[in-house]
Amino acid sequence: MGLLQNGRWHDQWYDTTTSGGEFRRQDSRFRASLSADGSTGFKAEPGRYHLYVSLACPWAHRTLIFRSLKQLQPYIDVTVVDPIMLENGWELEDPLYHKKYLYQLYLKADASYEGRVTVPVLWDKKTETIVSNESAEIIRMFNTEFNHLSGNQDDYYPEALRAEIDAVNEKIYHRINNGVYLAGFATSQAAYAKAYHELFATLDWLEQRLQGQRYLVGDTITEADWRLFTTLIRFDAVYYGHFKTNRQHIADFPAINGYMKELYQIPGIAETVDFEHIKTHYYASHKTINPTGVVPLGPELDLRNL
Repeated sequence: MGLLQNGRWHDQWYDTTTSGGEFRRQDSRFRASLSADGSTGFKAEPGRYHLYVSLACPWAHRTLIFRSLKQLQPYIDVTVVDPIMLENGWELEDPLYHKKYLYQLYLKADASYEGRVTVPVLWDKKTETIVSNESAEIIRMFNTEFNHLSGNQDDYYPEALRAEIDAVNEKIYHRINNGVYLAGFATSQAAYAKAYHELFATLDWLEQRLQGQRYLVGDTITEADWRLFTTLIRFDAVYYGHFKTNRQHIADFPAINGYMKELYQIPGIAETVDFEHIKTHYYASHKTINPTGVVPLGPELDLRNL
């Protein structure tokens, strides 16, 4: 892991910890938008955009899910980075510019860029720059801006539900999506314990909520469900052991587990999940957490039986 400073790559944590040992995630820096009519400067056009992702990263996974759900495969092509990320950051075989490292694409987009180098990256081939590296915003672009091309009108952020979706997203992001990282990358017992207890308190809340309704926001699948799914699907395979979030497996929460399995079986979703890539990345890349780099063979997860 690392970051760019003064045009050079530095081998260090791309996020920081506080003096109290708490993990702090830095904000994304590229925050432009594409639009159906091109009013934002980036028009939704066939073949114009390229998506760089890691199959291990839950944030990048969101964008792959929306690309599949919204049937955008013919319009947006994809490059998957290598699963192991070491001293040079994300490595890849770049089909556009033949770069070897993702940070080189960041510098191509902005030679003065400084900061962390992350996936996903939504790249504009026409202007040769990064449109966005913020997954939450990319999935909303995918949700609406290519509808005129794909004909897919499914809406995962319906206007009538936006306030509730936003509220649920906010809670789940801080306590679950980022919560597993707060526990896993904590460098003090107190910081770890705080994140651990907040995570499981929120999972308990979630279990109770899903006992009374099918999805996070009523009876329809929304972006809130997909934002949660990418953390849930990694939990038992990685976070439970690697990040020491080991009070319970997701399999031990009947409502959450059934909900996760239902989402997994929606057409096109299973193909976006690669457990070998996921486990290899976390266990072989995070040397401060797992110095040996040994990747566990298990667990064997039954995701097909509801």
